[in-house]
Amino acid sequence: MKSSQLVAIIKRLEAMQEASDDEVQTRRFEKEGVEKGLVSFDPSTQTYTLEEVESHQNFEFDNIDLVAMEIYDLLDDEE
Repeated sequence: MKSSQLVAIIKRLEAMQEASDDEVQTRRFEKEGVEKGLVSFDPSTQTYTLEEVESHQNFEFDNIDLVAMEIYDLLDDEE
């Protein structure tokens, strides 16, 4: 059975929350070597910002599940 891509995304997002410093944490999400999204976590506001690389649109989330599902959809997009 293939491991869950959604679980892997959530683990990366949780690692951003658990960073020991108070700096904004940033992670890149890629599919087959192509950057699809850039996620930042601001510990002072407890919010995630997702930038869709192709469209340069930014979305803000205060819920880890919602941002994880958005990243999953972005990576799973079959254009």
